[in-house]
Amino acid sequence: MALLNFVLKEKNVSVVNPQIESFLKGFSIEVMPRTVEKIDNLCDLLPRDTRVYIAHIEGTTIQDMVATAKRIAGEGYEVMPHFPARIIKDEATLREWIAMYQGEAGVDQALLLAGGVTAPHGDYESSMQLLESDAFGDTGFKRLHVAGHPEGNKDIDPDGSVTNVGAALRWKQAFSETSNAKMAIATQFCFEANPVIEWAHSLAKNGISLPIHIGVAGPAKLQTLIKFSIACGVGASLRVLQRRAKDLTKLLLPFTPDEFLADLAAHKALNPDFNIVKVHFFPLGGIKTNAKWAVENGGSSAIPLSQS
Repeated sequence: MALLNFVLKEKNVSVVNPQIESFLKGFSIEVMPRTVEKIDNLCDLLPRDTRVYIAHIEGTTIQDMVATAKRIAGEGYEVMPHFPARIIKDEATLREWIAMYQGEAGVDQALLLAGGVTAPHGDYESSMQLLESDAFGDTGFKRLHVAGHPEGNKDIDPDGSVTNVGAALRWKQAFSETSNAKMAIATQFCFEANPVIEWAHSLAKNGISLPIHIGVAGPAKLQTLIKFSIACGVGASLRVLQRRAKDLTKLLLPFTPDEFLADLAAHKALNPDFNIVKVHFFPLGGIKTNAKWAVENGGSSAIPLSQS
């Protein structure tokens, strides 16, 4: 097999790792309204079964979010907008958002998270408050995802522990057992497989059976990834990037998630019941670059505009 791979590479034939190919099936990707505006047609980039999350960054209007959701849904994709608790003023605002997404874009999925702001803008501070609110009680949403933090989150646990993060996931697990919506954990991006594997197994051991969609940073310049990692609080696995930065032969080369995904995919192949079930891409180096990499590595094929 090694000789065959060498021959194929010499002939410029793409070699796909079958384990990564299997692991990438049904991957999702995160976008922002301003990035989607630059894409003529998502069907030229993404497989039809791609779930597209829309990040709601502070300062983005709900009108822009809904217009983006409508466009993406109109091109045939499942749309999952963010509902960041800390920038939602009150229940009336939450109900308005839900009504706009459902009425104008047919949205029936959402990622609920606290959001990146430190001080809440209104009544909500956590995704748990959104979940237990009457506004989400009878909306007809078929799928609700919640955030996961394999390396912890110092905004939630300032002491560096996982006490509050763990308690929140146990609460969400209990909620999922009474909810009609399908639920899953979508995580922050990471770069090192072993800590992620240990974290995922620890959740299962503690009775948290929610399926995990692991966050993966798409191909990007090393400096870009380090900047986003520091800003997003990615801690332990940042050392992978720091080690690479010391290697002058790799410093200027784009970073790709091959090794991270290969390790996770190999573990999944040996442990079919492993609770990481999907890959969720953060296209930090651009959605076109990320989509191209994912498709070339087995994540199905994009649909040509003429066939969309």
